[in-house]
Amino acid sequence: MNDVQKAESNSVERHAGKPPADKTAARRADLRERLAAAGRAAIAEGGLQNVKARDLAAAAGCAVGAIYNVFEDLDELILRIGADTLARLEQGLAAPHDVAPEPAEELLRLARGYLAFARANKALWRALFEHRLAGGRAAPAWYLDDQSRLFALVEAPLARLLPDEPAPSRALLARTLFSAVHGVVSLGLEEKLAPMSEATLDAELERLLRAFAGGLTTADGVTLSSS
Repeated sequence: MNDVQKAESNSVERHAGKPPADKTAARRADLRERLAAAGRAAIAEGGLQNVKARDLAAAAGCAVGAIYNVFEDLDELILRIGADTLARLEQGLAAPHDVAPEPAEELLRLARGYLAFARANKALWRALFEHRLAGGRAAPAWYLDDQSRLFALVEAPLARLLPDEPAPSRALLARTLFSAVHGVVSLGLEEKLAPMSEATLDAELERLLRAFAGGLTTADGVTLSSS
């Protein structure tokens, strides 16, 4: 056997039984998805408190320790599930390409879309706001980026209502408006103040959005129409 053949033989022996890197990556990705799917199902069934490592491992068909080979901890798993929820919400709120409603109508459409998503995905929607990272850690940048894309949907019609408003101020206003809409949706769906029918909740959202849009003014002080 010459030197080249020996080198090839030694290489084969060293890598015997070891899957190629791309197969290992694929297996890790598959396990991550199976665990994320198990986590989504657990949250949908019983909320965040229903996410338990042993149950997730059993549902995904892996050892408990395998969870921490593909996720740093359960917090990261929950954040990844939250990112998926945000992505589905973003997709549901995306505007039709052939429609350009007035800014006030666009804000109302977004609010109604948010309400519809929250109603249809109540447990996963709640989890977005109930989850707290252990030790008071801040959310990672990639998760904040996912949130920012949703706020950008609100900023777009605000830019048309307030074209002269500085971008940072509009961004803050978008978050303020989201907080107001979220409050109405949350109180309405949880019925913490009083039972509220779907029609009543929708009407209250419309009242809020039309009052908000109608109260905004241009730089020259002319009140903008909400119709």
